[in-house]
Amino acid sequence: MAITTAMCTSFKKELFEATHDFTSDTFKIALFTSSASLDASTTAYSTSNEVSGSGYSAGGVTLTVVAPTTDGTSAIVDFNDPSWTSASFTANGALVYNSSKSNKAVAAFSFGSNQTVSSGTFTITIPASASGTAVVRID
Repeated sequence: MAITTAMCTSFKKELFEATHDFTSDTFKIALFTSSASLDASTTAYSTSNEVSGSGYSAGGVTLTVVAPTTDGTSAIVDFNDPSWTSASFTANGALVYNSSKSNKAVAAFSFGSNQTVSSGTFTITIPASASGTAVVRID
């Protein structure tokens, strides 16, 4: 099993079908163990191999969406940095998904290795909202 960073292929198709609305839908981010299999072929959130531990609830946390915008010729969507407080767990990757639309997958992210927090705060730093770095972008 492995987690590979990728925008989900199903999400790309669903953009053309007007499935996702970044101005009104609820997007979440869930954390997964190294036993998870997440990549471009992921189509929906599942609890299989999801992290468990103190400070973490199945389904992850709701992301705060920063209004869609443009940077040069790229369309981008940004999120505020999600965090889990009073946490004790190990995560190897994450999945952003649209909980308003049958938990459809948006993007998978590998942390590169296990990341462990023990009685602390686990924060994911979302890259800068720019054409070359935004986690959700159309170039």
